[in-house]
Amino acid sequence: MGKMSLDVCVVTPGTFPVPAARGSSVETVVFQVGKAIDKRIRLCIIGRKTSRQPSRGLRHGIVFERVSYRNPRHYIHAADKRIRALNPRIIQIENRPRFAKRIKKIHPDKQVWLSLHSTTFISKPHIAPAEARNCLQYADRIIVNSNYLREEVAGLAPRLRDRIVVNHLGVDPKVFVARWDGEQLKLRQKLLVDKGLVNKKVILFVGRLIQRKGVHHLLEMMPELIRRHPDAVLVIVGGARYGSNRITPYVRMLHQKGERLPNHIRFVPYVPYDKIREWFLLGDVLAVPSDQREAFGLVNVEAMAAGIPVIATNAGGIKEVVEHGVTGYLVDPQNLRQELLERVSELLDDPQLRRKMGEMGVHRVKSHFTWDHTACRLAGLYRDALSMKNQA
Repeated sequence: MGKMSLDVCVVTPGTFPVPAARGSSVETVVFQVGKAIDKRIRLCIIGRKTSRQPSRGLRHGIVFERVSYRNPRHYIHAADKRIRALNPRIIQIENRPRFAKRIKKIHPDKQVWLSLHSTTFISKPHIAPAEARNCLQYADRIIVNSNYLREEVAGLAPRLRDRIVVNHLGVDPKVFVARWDGEQLKLRQKLLVDKGLVNKKVILFVGRLIQRKGVHHLLEMMPELIRRHPDAVLVIVGGARYGSNRITPYVRMLHQKGERLPNHIRFVPYVPYDKIREWFLLGDVLAVPSDQREAFGLVNVEAMAAGIPVIATNAGGIKEVVEHGVTGYLVDPQNLRQELLERVSELLDDPQLRRKMGEMGVHRVKSHFTWDHTACRLAGLYRDALSMKNQA
């Protein structure tokens, strides 16, 4: 393959292929933003090769290049071979600071950007603070999904603050549609019957079953909630890892707690992204009891787009998404379990308030949190950088 001229090459972590129904939130974001980006920007996404996907392809105007993954070193080496052939003007590394350092050292004349989705790969146990700072300095621009994450990165590497840009994430409002919109209402009624949830009040959790997502807080509040609302059902959708239903010690503990209330707790194994919207049609309330490290939380905007009020921890980047008292409630992390109980109970008591908050959530998403918004901001950054390069 001879050299071609490309504007932007996005290198995904290689953990999952792109696109993939069973990918993580990183792959989801890359694909959804790529679909919505200005097609005048020539974009390529490099990702992991699977036996079911070709090495090269074109979809939604995006060029896909796929390479094998044996380990991180092998993957980034293979990705770099594609980068050399593609000759992009901007190389954007997704969520892997070590990859950004490696690529910048190989291509010192290129703009190398780092897109961070969480604090995970700039924190222990994945990386020591000194090494994280060293890797970050190789990025010409650092894109983060919340003001919270910007402050976390700036706190780690203060000299790089001017390189950090916030670009909030989004949702497709044509996919995540409120339950009271025409055909969605009919689909909801059918799903309630199919899932055995007719005449139930559904508290929904969607996400990974790991301790920092706080699922245990929901299980521990349920006995008292059931006393107040005997028709309440907690539906927990997800697995310990993306695309996996592996039973970890934490998941085993959750199931043991759930077995004490078999008529009120449902565990739904990992649901692919293209199927998850059906579960949002069923929820009356979404609970997001994450700890302080939640950088953004796509589930918040997905629920709001579906017209569900969100009750979430007042922590991390969540408070930039959920508007307290308008689209849901933010609860004090120091009094999490009790405030969760009170706010969930309040909303289950008042269907009119749930509808009002749900409608405000839909409005807020359409105004601020769609993939078109995210892609438009990113395209502006690309155009500015490409224009400066041309002038130079």
